[in-house]
Amino acid sequence: MRGGDMDTFNAIAWLPLCAGASIAGLVLAFLAFRRRGAASGLRVTAWALLPLAAYLTGALQALWTIGSTVVGFVTSLVLNPTVWIGVAVAGLSAVLFVVSGFMRGRKLSLGRKKKVQAPAGQEPVQPSAEKPAVASRPQPAAKPQKAAQKPKADDDFSDIEDLLKRRGIS
Repeated sequence: MRGGDMDTFNAIAWLPLCAGASIAGLVLAFLAFRRRGAASGLRVTAWALLPLAAYLTGALQALWTIGSTVVGFVTSLVLNPTVWIGVAVAGLSAVLFVVSGFMRGRKLSLGRKKKVQAPAGQEPVQPSAEKPAVASRPQPAAKPQKAAQKPKADDDFSDIEDLLKRRGIS
């Protein structure tokens, strides 16, 4: 921690400040308890005790250090032109990654189209009504219906039984 941060932290009377915040919160918790019920009152009480707990455990000093470090970083980021040049270079890098991805995708798709085209001298056959693109297969004859139909109560499990038979489980 920097010396200036520690001096600033110690210059503030934290115990009375945290105790006052907790007492104010407890007053609000009492009002919430009377107006909104026990659940709301307990929740406000829990929030009200946090400032005093942070002081007593030493977490307040850690939070102060983290806060002052973040504020120092942000102010040095905002006020430093070298940092802004770095941000611009990072943005340019991101744009170049995106553009190269699009260019690579186009190159790959053009390569696939060239492989699909017919060799030189042969024209690809276009499908028409006389020459369909897919040869038609003869349609299988309709299966005769089973003579004995299963009872209606068994229909609930017939789909499951058919699935099990197709998988070789019976």
